[in-house]
Amino acid sequence: MLAPQAKAAGPGLLAYGDDDIWDENGQIIKHTPGSGKMSVAEAAAETPDPLEGWNRAMFTFNDKLYFWAMKPVAQGYSFVIPERPRLWVHNFFHNLMYPVRFTSLMLQAKFDAAAVETSRFIGNTAFGLGGFADITSDSKPYKPIPSTEQDLGLTFGYWGAGNGFYLVWPFIGPSTGRDTLGYAGDYFLTPTSYLNPWYWSMGTKGYDKVNEISMRIGDYEALKEASVDPYVALRDAYLRMRFKKMND
Repeated sequence: MLAPQAKAAGPGLLAYGDDDIWDENGQIIKHTPGSGKMSVAEAAAETPDPLEGWNRAMFTFNDKLYFWAMKPVAQGYSFVIPERPRLWVHNFFHNLMYPVRFTSLMLQAKFDAAAVETSRFIGNTAFGLGGFADITSDSKPYKPIPSTEQDLGLTFGYWGAGNGFYLVWPFIGPSTGRDTLGYAGDYFLTPTSYLNPWYWSMGTKGYDKVNEISMRIGDYEALKEASVDPYVALRDAYLRMRFKKMND
């Protein structure tokens, strides 16, 4: 089991332990022994970290990259570009990732969710100026459906593949053996991967990343400040987030 960490003081931060866990709203979720269903904390604890030396080195690299490069660029970008246009950019890139979500849902045999995702894509593309406006955000399906925010890594997990081991990649960040394979598949389903020359593809993905960071500045800093060991906190947060998505 992972060593318990100090509980975060505010909502949105998560605490980890063998017996309980706090959700994103600061509400404690009790672990029920013998329930037969794996808890989020157990899912994070069971993933081995045999490459911790490499992972900590890459965590440090990504941490310095964030504070020395990505965050200053994102702050300057957010100073120049108001929040509303940045939200439009977010909507556009999210809409553009439809092939990843649709393929993953179909491979999971979640056909109702795939149909809803398709209708949202068509609506936002046709009537939302190519996806800049998310006009379908308030629409509700006629019956409850699973989450449509899926990818190939989650699809592998849906069909029984475990995390394998925890892994941190430079520039990309936290991952697992399973999610790394899924990321490789997602690459070929991402439209921007086919931009030519290659630096247009890299530049487009980099711009998307900067835009996303500009809308979430402070989240990572708060996690670090509330953690005894930021590496362990980020590892557990990632593993719990992926487990939760796979079970939505």
